[in-house]
Amino acid sequence: MSDWTEQLPDAAAAYLEGRRLDEVECIVADLPGIARGKAVPASKFARQAYFHLPDSIFYQTITGEWGEAAGEEGFIERDMILKPDMSTASAAPWTGDWTLQVIHDAFDRHGEPIPYAPRNVLKRVVKLYEDQGWTPVVAPEMEFFIVARNLDPAKDIEPMMGRSGRPAAARQAYSMTAVDEFGPVIDDIYDFAEAQGFEIDGITQEGGAGQLEINLRHGDPVKLADEVFFFKRLIREAALRHDCFATFMAKPIANEPGSAMHIHHSVMETATGRNIFSGPQGGETDAFFHFIGGLQTHLPAAVAVMAPYVNSYRRYVRDHAAPINLEWGRDNRTTGIRIPLSGPDSRRVENRLAGMDCNPYLGIAASLACGYLGLMEERRPSKQFRGDAYEGEGDIPRVLGSALDLWDEADALHDVLGPEFARVYSIVKRAEYEEFLAVISPWEREHLLLNV
Repeated sequence: MSDWTEQLPDAAAAYLEGRRLDEVECIVADLPGIARGKAVPASKFARQAYFHLPDSIFYQTITGEWGEAAGEEGFIERDMILKPDMSTASAAPWTGDWTLQVIHDAFDRHGEPIPYAPRNVLKRVVKLYEDQGWTPVVAPEMEFFIVARNLDPAKDIEPMMGRSGRPAAARQAYSMTAVDEFGPVIDDIYDFAEAQGFEIDGITQEGGAGQLEINLRHGDPVKLADEVFFFKRLIREAALRHDCFATFMAKPIANEPGSAMHIHHSVMETATGRNIFSGPQGGETDAFFHFIGGLQTHLPAAVAVMAPYVNSYRRYVRDHAAPINLEWGRDNRTTGIRIPLSGPDSRRVENRLAGMDCNPYLGIAASLACGYLGLMEERRPSKQFRGDAYEGEGDIPRVLGSALDLWDEADALHDVLGPEFARVYSIVKRAEYEEFLAVISPWEREHLLLNV
């Protein structure tokens, strides 16, 4: 590892040019997508080919409790071997010294990938496409809210104060004036992204009060998931610099739209670079319809991964910019599956179900898995939906418990994502759900205490 700086991506090398690197953050995403790892001096990183963390980090709930997912040998917290992927080396420009972040991959003592490490789950799915001679391509859209600092969980979340001295206004979608209200925060987001070598395709104001969307350019699923993972952290850091919070909760403010991570999909023939969704004359192929059919068939069971928390299901509200069913339509934002306007070469399928609160590796993996199963099973979709899909029936689970029941029965999906991942995920998520059910909400105290 003595020459490891020669492996740095261009952006990381440019960030360090003429400077002395102080520290390297060795990180891995856990099930919720939180960065876990160790910060080590640069000199020590140069001497180490790997480091260790206990496998129990993947058994933790979002509250820091534990799911009983350790398996037959019990909760012995066996060490994993974490090896750096130097292509992910990226600046941490908000730190007080010169620091790099490096994403690591998790292996067991025999060199086998840890099956429930989220990045490994996504790599597994991508490999299945590659085995068929295909290259999957994705483009995620990130929605989030910039909100006022909230130090009391009992207090409602409120929009941040803009430059004008007024709270951010709702229902100002695509307003440049609304974007200008967040100018200093957005400036830091751009600066941090540039230092990290990320290309932003655009930032827009969404329909919620203080809600923004960042579009990323299409590309390799693992690389794009890495970017979303990094972006969540840099956006939070940019907001904190300006005395506000960035939140990726699916539904942080009642009566406002929720935040999604829409995922655009296309699939290329690896040998030719041809989009398999388009035929020689530019028409839609069987593969295009099979991919949609796979999403319609398997997404109900995958919702537990794309909507991983009890709050996630508050987003699926009729007429609130989130789907309530799995209809598909062309250039129709009321359907769960949308076919955007595009030419034959860029024909793609947009999955509008995933929430911004999902782990990006797992959300993208689950979406690709559903499409893959459709391709392999040659699934046909329902008839194209025309009109307002909110007038149709809902067919998405409305609570986490129901979603987990569907997940537990989804053997085909488990085979693609990995049976051991499916087992661990279910146990951890059910532990979280039980924690939530033990909490008495303000609504219950207000309406039940003296009335029932």
